[in-house]
Amino acid sequence: MGNFEETRKAKEEVRKKNDVRKEKIAGYFFDLSKLSFAGMVIGGFTPLLSNLNNEANWLSAICGIITTYTFAFFANRILK
Repeated sequence: MGNFEETRKAKEEVRKKNDVRKEKIAGYFFDLSKLSFAGMVIGGFTPLLSNLNNEANWLSAICGIITTYTFAFFANRILK
């Protein structure tokens, strides 16, 4: 009976470590999502508000939106 209890505790410990690992990786991807939104989307739209219509600014903003969504999607998939 003691061997069974030790095995159960070991499996429980491994499961807890995997859950913590998943949460940290998902948090990392959520942080990347926030950073890409702040850097590329807000940074791309700010010059557009001051009448500097560049194609690069639109491209940066669109790329930032896609990158933000992608990182958030991966983080959500990791948590599921």
